[in-house]
Amino acid sequence: MIKNWYNTLSLFLVLIFGCALFYIGTDGFSSVTAETARVNKLMENKPQFPDVTLEDSNSQTYSISEFKGKYVLITFIYTSCTTVCPQLEMNMSEVYDLLPSKYIGEEIMFLSISFDPTKDDPATLDKYKDYFNSDGETWRMARISNQAELSALLEAFGVIVIPDTNGNFTHNSAFYLVDPKGSLVDVMDYTEINEAAQKIVRVLENEEGD
Repeated sequence: MIKNWYNTLSLFLVLIFGCALFYIGTDGFSSVTAETARVNKLMENKPQFPDVTLEDSNSQTYSISEFKGKYVLITFIYTSCTTVCPQLEMNMSEVYDLLPSKYIGEEIMFLSISFDPTKDDPATLDKYKDYFNSDGETWRMARISNQAELSALLEAFGVIVIPDTNGNFTHNSAFYLVDPKGSLVDVMDYTEINEAAQKIVRVLENEEGD
């Protein structure tokens, strides 16, 4: 009886301790709830991709109208990132490979946007894209040189980018799906690769049926 009571008390204390650590690690759960609230707000408002000038790995410049009439799956990265960005782009590559080839370049484009335009010039982006088998055409990597334009896009899409003193950034990550009219229509968990691919296929199939 005493042993069972002791085991129950021990389990209870472990649970309390675990919850306390989670509370502290998430700044009172705020980092979890804030990100969820941010995504929910984006899904509700469906912001328009702002008028910015993209410069890709081929040194070509254009606006989002370059992709008019097509869906665009977008990630936000910086090439010197050694934490989440490589995994984000690897997962992007897997989504690319999972989609039926008939849609690639015809119904949907892929776009990775650097928020470190000073370091991520076209030559750097050109080298970086090769790590993930980006073809530079149906999947492009680009920067926005104008800081005001870049800030406007990051704010519109709820992308949090916090620089540190070592030239690195803390940032949130996701897949952002923009529709043929340039409106954000979905924000997807980048770790859920199959789910993201399936959702995109459903969207494209519905588009075909309209």
